[in-house]
Amino acid sequence: MRTAYSVDTVRTAEHALMARLPEGALMQRAAAGLAVVCAELLGRVYGSRVVLLVGSGDNGGDALYAGARLARRGAGVVAVLLDAERAHRAGLAAFRAAGGRVAGPGEAVFDGADLVVDGIVGIGGRGGLRERAVPLARAAAQSPAVVVSVDLPSGIDADTGQVTGEAVRADVTVTFGAYKPGLLVDPGREYAGAVRFVGIGLEPADGEAELEALQHHDVARLLPVPTGESDKYRRGVVGVVAGSARYPGAAVLAVAGALHGGAGAVRYVGPAAGAVVSRFPETLVSEGAPGKAGRVQAWVAGPGLGDDASRLADVVAADVPVLIDADGLRLADARAVRGRAAPTLLTPHAGEAAALLGTPREDVEAERLAAVRELAARYRATVLLKGSTTLVAGPDGGAVRVNPTGTPWLATAGSGDVLSGLAGSLLASGLGVLDAGSVAAYLHGLAARRVSGGAPVVAQDVAGALPGAWADVRREA
Repeated sequence: MRTAYSVDTVRTAEHALMARLPEGALMQRAAAGLAVVCAELLGRVYGSRVVLLVGSGDNGGDALYAGARLARRGAGVVAVLLDAERAHRAGLAAFRAAGGRVAGPGEAVFDGADLVVDGIVGIGGRGGLRERAVPLARAAAQSPAVVVSVDLPSGIDADTGQVTGEAVRADVTVTFGAYKPGLLVDPGREYAGAVRFVGIGLEPADGEAELEALQHHDVARLLPVPTGESDKYRRGVVGVVAGSARYPGAAVLAVAGALHGGAGAVRYVGPAAGAVVSRFPETLVSEGAPGKAGRVQAWVAGPGLGDDASRLADVVAADVPVLIDADGLRLADARAVRGRAAPTLLTPHAGEAAALLGTPREDVEAERLAAVRELAARYRATVLLKGSTTLVAGPDGGAVRVNPTGTPWLATAGSGDVLSGLAGSLLASGLGVLDAGSVAAYLHGLAARRVSGGAPVVAQDVAGALPGAWADVRREA
């Protein structure tokens, strides 16, 4: 599992480590790792041209020491100092001793450059790039050179991923010691490019993590697997309350996701029973009240529900885990949701989250971490905030899960219905609510990648690819 830590936590871990090391050793470790990645990206170091954008902090020192290593291997390295008086003195001396050159005023440094190293601002930076750095960031973006950011793209908020001004757009970010939340959450993630991790000996405590990102082995460990004693009821039954005369497809897609989610059986309750059974004859159907449908271990309610709040209220009153999505988010009584004793999972996209919070959608998209945490606390529920980076937050704080899989092609009608059914089925099979949401998002993203290949997908194809994604996780873990 990848874990990301706040700036304060990283700083504390750095200070503890530096107290045990010779002066400057930690920066040398970071610079060595940075130089290795740069050399790999260049392919042939000797004769290559490298530009360093050097700020006044430790990131500038990292860049200068890495530039010195590249210069000693025969690269032509030039440094642009944003503030010559405040540049890292020892790093600058080492850089010049290795044959590195400091650019003169107005020099066209990007002409012919193969690689640009962004060491302008470190993880403590706030509020976007300063005016003097903006032309350099723009020129780097317009050049054909590969742009490598040191620890975090300059101008990104390390703790939130917010971009409140101009920022460097990196092709690769080399981060040291610990992942930072801004590297994993959009919009910051989009600016970071491919993230390369360099271990330097930091040891932040796991309990202090701000974000967690599941990997294959984590998901494989959580996936429900039947035993020889299992039957369909022991594996769990998930109930689905979805669809309407206007939106029967939502019911079909939610059931499709549920059938591939690990539970032993799916009960569907609603007016789209005919459409559901014609597509999935193994589904148990009912047109009465959800409470009369028979035993379930979890409910999914909301996709395509229209304005039918009565069935939703019946589900919210149940004493089993409940997932609420789509129309259900609009119809659910907030006090009833907060008062539930059993776990609740809400799965809004940014627009729905904005409506629940009473805030503009653009604010949610700009501050996704803050939004998902506020929703979870306000509704006393676990919240899965769908989007470019899907986040899952529990009601009692703790690390937020960020989903590392997926593709922008998932922004298509019905894909959220599939995700809801899948997550509900995992709830019914016995997973905790945070794990169920996280694993569902992970498999959903993998399935979309599997069928997309960089091309458009439709929701039913994503549902059909879930078994293959499930098998891939277990095989590759």
